[in-house]
Amino acid sequence: MTMDYFTDERHESLRAEVREFAEKEIRPHVARMEADRQVEFELSREIARRGWIGVTIPQVFGGLGLGHLAKTVIVEELARVSGAMGAVAQASQLGVAKVLHYGSDAQRRKWLPKFATGEALPTIAVTEPESGGHVLGMTGTARREGDEYVLNGRKWFVGNSHIGDVHGVVLRTGKGSRGLSAFLVESDRPGFRTGALGSQSGLHGFSFGEIVFEDCRIPVGNRLGREGQGLDVAYSSSTLYGRLNLAAVALGIHVAIVEDTVRFAEERVLYGKPLNQLPNIALKLGEMQSRLMTAKLAAYHASHLLDHGKACDAELMNAKLINTEYALDSARNAMEIHAARGLHADFNIERYQRDATHVYPPAGTSDIQRLRLGQIASGTYGKQWSAELSGPASWAWTELAQREAQLEEEAERRGGEVITMPLAG
Repeated sequence: MTMDYFTDERHESLRAEVREFAEKEIRPHVARMEADRQVEFELSREIARRGWIGVTIPQVFGGLGLGHLAKTVIVEELARVSGAMGAVAQASQLGVAKVLHYGSDAQRRKWLPKFATGEALPTIAVTEPESGGHVLGMTGTARREGDEYVLNGRKWFVGNSHIGDVHGVVLRTGKGSRGLSAFLVESDRPGFRTGALGSQSGLHGFSFGEIVFEDCRIPVGNRLGREGQGLDVAYSSSTLYGRLNLAAVALGIHVAIVEDTVRFAEERVLYGKPLNQLPNIALKLGEMQSRLMTAKLAAYHASHLLDHGKACDAELMNAKLINTEYALDSARNAMEIHAARGLHADFNIERYQRDATHVYPPAGTSDIQRLRLGQIASGTYGKQWSAELSGPASWAWTELAQREAQLEEEAERRGGEVITMPLAG
């Protein structure tokens, strides 16, 4: 099944590259990852070294500069073989977003090339044990002391928690909605440590644990954006990257569910004929295929709009809603078709179901997406993050970054100071 209206030769070439890697380098390790339930460091790093974390980073910073649709393709193809490795790629993309949109010139120049080459893996850390998804309820603090901030608190459910090199953290610097600020915290800072890894039922190989700050000192230059802009960093990253990324993970798992179930129904003979020739089974397969087509259309359409700078918050919400719900619905159908075999690890269906369940809560459960879509319908939805921040990867941001590089070269030739232009925020 293709989406030729949205993809071009670059996307399909990238798809073939990622699929080959996933089949040859990841699939042989899936059974081990399921059995060991340990963080998969080497495969995670290899994905980063391929440059795929930098797919939305402009080429001037060493990235691929291919945009959100290409990102969706990468995550989808990884998740088709391993939901955990799809989750690794998508989680670090959120870390990329915060630096792209809110980083200073110095922060972009320092970190984006490292993200693009896989030298450093970023994360984003917002959720706390007590407040959960209620961002304004967080209690972790960042107290300014001269030219430093002193950080204290805990974050959990942090994607790539135990393999990340720099964490994008939102902490409280004051009261109310403008009392939150965002920071970059390197994992080797004194006062920073990883906490519990957690015991998750799916996505084995992916670290989704806790990070802890105990009088962790960072320079003021590590702050992202202005003090008090942390809520914007959290919401924009979740809206623009989080929802679409998780939709892509669910889509990849969904593709695997349908492919494996179709193959099983062709090979399994019952009552003297292949299972797929039984009317009730054929109906279920048709329903699964319809769901998959709709889910893929939702994800690709949202990606396309985002790449073209269109206001598409609603489409991003819907992509997450449709893909997570439909993947779980098809997993249940696959279980019905496989019957008892679906419970056996050799048939993968129980793994797909567990992995798809893990995509459900982050960046807002389905009810959160419905709530926001209801606000869209009634005209009460707030800021459109996609209208404000979308479409930078290959066009406007690249042009500004290239002009900035030209200014820098010119200033160096003249022996003067570098004059820079802000790329965003």
